[in-house]
Amino acid sequence: MGSLTDDPDFRATMYVVIDFEATTPAGRPAQPIEVAALALRYEQGDWVEAGRFASLIRPPEFAPVTRFNTLHSGLTSEHLASAPTPAEALGALDRCFTADSRYLLVAQHAATEAGLLYNQREHCPVAARIDLLDTIPLARRLIPGLADYRLDTLLGHYSIPFPADRHRAAADVRVTARVFRRLIEDADREGSVRDLNELVRVAGRTAKAARPAQGELFAL
Repeated sequence: MGSLTDDPDFRATMYVVIDFEATTPAGRPAQPIEVAALALRYEQGDWVEAGRFASLIRPPEFAPVTRFNTLHSGLTSEHLASAPTPAEALGALDRCFTADSRYLLVAQHAATEAGLLYNQREHCPVAARIDLLDTIPLARRLIPGLADYRLDTLLGHYSIPFPADRHRAAADVRVTARVFRRLIEDADREGSVRDLNELVRVAGRTAKAARPAQGELFAL
């Protein structure tokens, strides 16, 4: 393989592919109704799964499941009536992150996941402070000329089968992980992203909860 996967910093990092489904109440931030995560580490020339997590999330009363949500994901208010609260579900996710590992979150259009994590940071303070990699700018760098860089387009480009439960968090995490792995293979083959620092420059997104507050920028 090429230099990216030979980079010690790349190998020392756990990559956690994450996806949310959410409702979008008018005048309010999006509210999560499902989350899934899949942890991957690159070891001895191959990817190793290090853990996975999935949970439905009961939305607050001001953000009920809509007809669009049901058409999009199949989830209904009945599915979520007895689901864990955001504090319970995201608290459980947060406990999956241990102090002895270095993490980067991976997401398709990571701004969505970044925003949800930031808005729910009281329930998942550890996860909300982890920086992200976005597969979209990485794909733009490595596969120029596609009509667009939506997940469905990338699945088609790599001949990855569409899951039957597309738009459910666990299914989307699985196929996003496959896209991410293929992108890393392309980076290795082409030598166009040589180490973790360059990968972060191309596709990184700083977690909003990890950014200094405005007042801290001028602290002495």
